[in-house]
Amino acid sequence: MVIGHKNPDTDSICSVIAYANLKSKTTGKTYEPRRAGEINQETSFVLQRFNMPAPKLCTDVRPQVQDMDIREVGGVSGNMTMRSAWETMRDQDITSLPITNDENELLGLVTLQDIAMANMDSVDPFSLSHAQTSLQNLLDTLKGTLVAGDPDAVLTKGKVVIGAGSPDVLESSMEEGDIVLLANRYDTQLCAIEMNAACIVICMAPDVAKTIIKFANMNGCAIITTPYDTYTASYLINQSVPISHIMQTNLKSFSLTTPVDEAKRLMGQVRYNYFPIVDRDGKYVGVISKRNLINLKRRQLILVDHNEKTQCVDGFEDAEILEIIDHHRIGTLETGGPVYFRNQPVGCTCTIIYQMYRENGVEIEPDIAGIMCCAIMSDTLAFRSPTCTELDKEAANALARIAGIDALEIAGEMFEAGEHIADKTAAEIFSQDYKVFVHNETQFGVGQGSYVSAGGRQKAKELLIPYLQEVVHRDNIDMVFYMLTNVLDKSTDVICAGYDCDSVLKRAFGVEGHDGVYTLDGVVSRKKQFIPAIIRALTADGEDLE
Repeated sequence: MVIGHKNPDTDSICSVIAYANLKSKTTGKTYEPRRAGEINQETSFVLQRFNMPAPKLCTDVRPQVQDMDIREVGGVSGNMTMRSAWETMRDQDITSLPITNDENELLGLVTLQDIAMANMDSVDPFSLSHAQTSLQNLLDTLKGTLVAGDPDAVLTKGKVVIGAGSPDVLESSMEEGDIVLLANRYDTQLCAIEMNAACIVICMAPDVAKTIIKFANMNGCAIITTPYDTYTASYLINQSVPISHIMQTNLKSFSLTTPVDEAKRLMGQVRYNYFPIVDRDGKYVGVISKRNLINLKRRQLILVDHNEKTQCVDGFEDAEILEIIDHHRIGTLETGGPVYFRNQPVGCTCTIIYQMYRENGVEIEPDIAGIMCCAIMSDTLAFRSPTCTELDKEAANALARIAGIDALEIAGEMFEAGEHIADKTAAEIFSQDYKVFVHNETQFGVGQGSYVSAGGRQKAKELLIPYLQEVVHRDNIDMVFYMLTNVLDKSTDVICAGYDCDSVLKRAFGVEGHDGVYTLDGVVSRKKQFIPAIIRALTADGEDLE
């Protein structure tokens, strides 16, 4: 993923799109643009103007189940016999089988332990009828041949009886509806049918007399022949029980987006080793095991337009950071190993990315050029910001030519689009471009909006002044500032909230506030003018305290 900072501005969004495109072209691998927050009105205008889809939203990159090695074990029918389930587990070297329906929806899970427990506890002679076992299951388990009856018929009553000996012995042990295991004796076969057995199983695969078959059909008695002897058949027959009868239905399953930490916690609460995975539609996908946690694939990130950990997408500590492309001060971010880090003192990240396109000899498409030009015009306030360099101007003008636009004209349209706040809440206006910074032990947030009309600035002030105190409590920070920047006359009105914020502003810029508003002439850049002055004021405050 190529991703920008939280509360992304136009540069953050356009940079991830442009850089993901460049990396994909130069490496042949897949690099996907992502955003760590909602898109503001200015950026929305830019994307629509150049028919560019917005990057997918990604607010947390902590590992999810979909980042694990999911084993594609096919779901099985609940009608499968215990015997077949065991053979499948043995052949696939797995200890659990998910049970699904015809729509591939997860119904339950059967484990090797479930089969072992059911097999060891198989002293109930009524187990086949209690489990509503079909004749087809008996045929599968006993490798049998159906001589009479319907294979889809279900055993609903009766017990399993071994018909050893004479008819007299059989008459004393069996009842109507029983399943009777017999040898190749005409008299005992006839006796079992006359006593209304539901099914007789004739062992050692003999040829069954036509009279017996006819009589069985007349009495609704099924006949199965099996190559097994009576002892083996009696041992195997209870393994005909369908696994739906012993499956676990109150089981732990995960979605593809379940955080790995949560999955790990739940895995420790149960005794089985494999866990089913379902997609967003509830369809079964595969299984994961506890050992998959060892080979977990971490998300791979390229960070653009930021290198402060307070601005990073949630969970970045659990991801692998490959590169950082930025134009801000070196911040608080630490990586687990060496990374490609490109940081240049220019007005916009897209200026750096423009240089990288040229360095790699990659042609820039008109739509990509258009959004990159807009990003530069946004970050440099149409070349008015003190952060603007000759490189920014050169890049913006070159990109404008490729896109077939006028840079200053598109900037005016962009700023006007970003200023429309009639239907916006204070929270929506504030979050359009907001970042949190740390200096020593002080955390402070700074938001900024660009305006071309006095009316737009005044409306924003009225909405934001009472809202800033909520931000202080919500983000648990010491103070917050919001810059309402006048693009045309290169000035900024600042409002603030939090502990000692007024005195910090006074020390930083030597100005007095009027009705909670501080006007800073010539200050338009958060990065180059506002943040350094605030940090100097906080540093001086610390020295005074000492």
